[in-house]
Amino acid sequence: MKAYLNLFDFKQKVNYKTEVLAGLTVAMTMIPESLSFAILAGLSPLTGLYAAFLMGLITAVLGGRPGMVSGGAGATVVVLIALMQSHGVEYVFAAVALAGIFQLCVGIFRLGKFIRLVPQPVMYGFVNGLAVIIFMAQIQQFRVNTGNGMEWLSGPALWTMLGLVAVTIVIVFLFPKLTKAVPASLVAIIVVFLLALGLGIETKTVKDIASISGGFPPFHIPSVPFSFDTLKVIFPYSLVMAGVGLIESLLTLNVVDEITGTKGRGNKEAVAQGTANIVNGFFTGMGGCAMIAQSFVNLSAGSRARLSGIIAALTILLIILFGAPVIERVPMAALVGVMIMVAIGTFEWISLRIINKMPRHDVAVGILVALITVWLHNLALAVLIGVIISALVFAWESAKRIRARKYTDEHGIRHYEIYGPLFFGSVSAFMDKFDVQNDPAEVIIDFKESRVADMSAIEALSKLTERYQQLNKKLHLRHLSEDCRLLLKNAEGVIEVNILEDPEYRVAAEPR
Repeated sequence: MKAYLNLFDFKQKVNYKTEVLAGLTVAMTMIPESLSFAILAGLSPLTGLYAAFLMGLITAVLGGRPGMVSGGAGATVVVLIALMQSHGVEYVFAAVALAGIFQLCVGIFRLGKFIRLVPQPVMYGFVNGLAVIIFMAQIQQFRVNTGNGMEWLSGPALWTMLGLVAVTIVIVFLFPKLTKAVPASLVAIIVVFLLALGLGIETKTVKDIASISGGFPPFHIPSVPFSFDTLKVIFPYSLVMAGVGLIESLLTLNVVDEITGTKGRGNKEAVAQGTANIVNGFFTGMGGCAMIAQSFVNLSAGSRARLSGIIAALTILLIILFGAPVIERVPMAALVGVMIMVAIGTFEWISLRIINKMPRHDVAVGILVALITVWLHNLALAVLIGVIISALVFAWESAKRIRARKYTDEHGIRHYEIYGPLFFGSVSAFMDKFDVQNDPAEVIIDFKESRVADMSAIEALSKLTERYQQLNKKLHLRHLSEDCRLLLKNAEGVIEVNILEDPEYRVAAEPR
């Protein structure tokens, strides 16, 4: 029987059973990932689990995107590895708290809207790169810690794990064809767990990664000197962590928006991420951000509300407090199989189907972003490079579109009607349109279908005016939009141009 509830500010019907089961599934997939990232950074395993609990709970309650899951993500933890090695865990906690303050400010000052600058090819590259990372991370689970370091599984141990992974994948793939009442991922984890337990199968388990038993996250003020020297140490790490976390979180929010057909709130999510990281810094968590893999697990399990995220976070806390002996016996093969299916579902296969229909520069940008994401595991850098290249390509293409229609009227006045924006990229082509030597004594440049966009454009107009003045010719600018006239007015004293007003023509704020 279905029960429904309106939660918080998103007025929607919530299916209790679906949300609870989805939350349990997400918790199972978050535990090994949080443990792995904590160990990778040289932190205590509980530091990763506390981050999963705190990030998950706070962002589920306060976040701007129901159905999205946050936790101790590798993207943010990787940033802190160098700080951990050089200054220790207390500086890490201080850096996490400061990163949260930065993120909080982004949300308060409503700067989350700048995620709109990320074009679709960059989104494709980001998501596809993450899918590859998720898949490759599962391959690493086929290694075990021996006395001589990490070694690959071999012999019966390898075949056993491969068999259990295959069973998990088959269940995740086929079970939804029977019923969608219960998340297939959760069913697969339970079946493989019972299979290994009932048949006494020896295989790698969660306990082989680390122990997950502990208490409630303790309140702890970072033991660092409250001085300017400390700020100089943690500031760059905090700034990068805040940027990486917000980029991944807001991009994940956009992806979830596309899947659910609804609209999340980026600034509210930034506030939630910042609040969660501040709390992490004072409750011994390693901090984090949105986790796209777990968000996909959550959505594929049917969740569309906040309740599943709350259930996942509380489940992790209960496991830390009471359920560690049971969860530590869950075969890693079950979690690996679930995450492999998540990686397959995360990959934007449509980007391969339409690759021949996309502009070549968009294809190149998407591939580059994916490669940087996979190679460097630096999501912020990958997205930043993608946005910069896309912007440069756009500027280049826009620069080629500037045109001029030329004619001389019955009064002997030469007219240049400009089409396309005048900015730094199009200045050279714009200057080539004019025949200063052979033009008559009076020239009018008509900007009805154009606009003056930046200082380079103003400088070009100044030089053009100067050339005509040197030949005792008069140059007028007509049909400038209001913002263009304001731009030129602010440059008074630097340049001198003649603006020809037409009282019968109402200039639009934007060109057609």
